[in-house]
Amino acid sequence: MFRKIYYLFHSGKNFKFGYYFKCYMRLLMPRCICRWRLPRLLKEIEEREDREYIRQRVDYYCQLSEPVGLPDSAERLRQAWKRVCGGNVYQHDTYEFTRFFNPDYRWGFKPGDVVTVPEIPSVLKSRPLCDDNRNSVLLKLDKIRHFIFVKDHKSFEEKRFKVVFRGKIPGKESRKDFMRKFYGHPLFDVGDVARKTDSPEEWRTGKMTLQEHLDYKFIMALEGNDVASNLKWVMSSNSVAVMPRPTCETWFMEGKLLPNYHYIEVKPDFSDVEERVTYYNEHPEEAKEIIRHAHEYVAQFRDERREKLISLAVLDKYFGLVR
Repeated sequence: MFRKIYYLFHSGKNFKFGYYFKCYMRLLMPRCICRWRLPRLLKEIEEREDREYIRQRVDYYCQLSEPVGLPDSAERLRQAWKRVCGGNVYQHDTYEFTRFFNPDYRWGFKPGDVVTVPEIPSVLKSRPLCDDNRNSVLLKLDKIRHFIFVKDHKSFEEKRFKVVFRGKIPGKESRKDFMRKFYGHPLFDVGDVARKTDSPEEWRTGKMTLQEHLDYKFIMALEGNDVASNLKWVMSSNSVAVMPRPTCETWFMEGKLLPNYHYIEVKPDFSDVEERVTYYNEHPEEAKEIIRHAHEYVAQFRDERREKLISLAVLDKYFGLVR
């Protein structure tokens, strides 16, 4: 019981009460004010020194290049807004930016963990990394869970030479395979934190705070339903993310990450994990180079004003092309 109470107040994750308070305060602002502000905000992009970088991000998230017709059944924004009050993070996160647009605009929207390309151009949190995912338009959704960065005061050399993993295992075959291989291994501290699980009893364990993870040199970032949700905060730390090459991406642009530059790449069957982490433990300067590159990558998401402008520009491009 004490451990659960400690985790509740020290998890290191975003504070949900503050998030929802801000969301409901947002509902008090008349949407007409947002629509009046939109042209000025989009013009601000053109006046910024980093406007070319912003355009590249916008075109990455929304890869549509020509007008696309939506079916008559496509929902209008005004219909989606009816679900915001009392809704989940996906409704609130989309409303934050869709409120700047015409309520009669139609759109495709797929909440949740999406690993397939929708039939019509749709706004979503995640998409598969494949040859043609143009219909998958990324927006920064479920950000309270996915966008967490940490302050790590412990250097790489001060950390324990071990690989740590805490995650939910049920329904995730890759994670099960990882646990089968490394549970009980002296170099690994791993466990299943799911409340309802069919995992072996010995795999089950309590959650670790983010700071407790940072005592270890190497942290596994394993995909679950879509992306590895811990990857953002791991890459902001002085530990190194270890993972197979990603198969999905979100607003974090996991598809742009370079193996053995931003993270340590291992094989999908995890057969080389021990070998890879041992190498980087014995070559700490190379490990610290990966950490430095990871910090540089994370830094681009820390400018909150720019992130909001990019979100608006993505939707402006999307609504300008769908009919």
